[in-house]
Amino acid sequence: MTTTASSSPGVVEQAVTYLNDPLSWTGPGGILELGREHLLLTASAVLIATVVALPVGAWLGHGRRGGGVTVWLTNASRAVPTLGIILLLATAGLFGDGATVVAAAVFALPVLLVNTYEGVRGADPSARDAAIGLGMPGRQVLTRVELPLATALVAAGLRTAVVQVSATVPLAALAGGGGLGQIIALGMGTQRYGQVLAGGVLVAALALVLDGVFAVVQRLVTPAPLRAAARR
Repeated sequence: MTTTASSSPGVVEQAVTYLNDPLSWTGPGGILELGREHLLLTASAVLIATVVALPVGAWLGHGRRGGGVTVWLTNASRAVPTLGIILLLATAGLFGDGATVVAAAVFALPVLLVNTYEGVRGADPSARDAAIGLGMPGRQVLTRVELPLATALVAAGLRTAVVQVSATVPLAALAGGGGLGQIIALGMGTQRYGQVLAGGVLVAALALVLDGVFAVVQRLVTPAPLRAAARR
């Protein structure tokens, strides 16, 4: 009697099966729960980076100082691998989500710092001079003139930071953290490469969705005259 060996499904087919399985989405450790954790980690890291980068970049840009140092620090911080920071923090005793949030915040800080600095420093000189001529003190010139004019660049930096951090957060799984990276790590550990592919697709899709959302936000917060000037 002749027997025919059944071929195992390919990686793509396994990924489709995983994504179409309702049990993959619901329940503890499902895609929906891990997706919420992923978004929370992303928001926490970007918030920390924003709290640090926004005032420092605005202060440096307003004073027209520290440009060379800002660029140097930014380039130096970008050269530090996020995974390396996570492993160093894990060695120091900080595991899981905490290590990932700190490392991702360090990763997000440079783009926010540079965009804030360049936005404030590049504010329309005539608007700044007019505000000074009206007797506004330096703080009011910054908050009422320079920062509103820098909104477009700051929003662009925030958009870039959110997307980059969202794509970096899966490294949390290597330090015992949550997020969609757990799907990839579990798939690698059990040699279910279709699950690994599905996890990668989910991370990429979430990054694209966040990019689209913040593109709309960037447009909404950019003053209409600046949008018109950009089109011209």
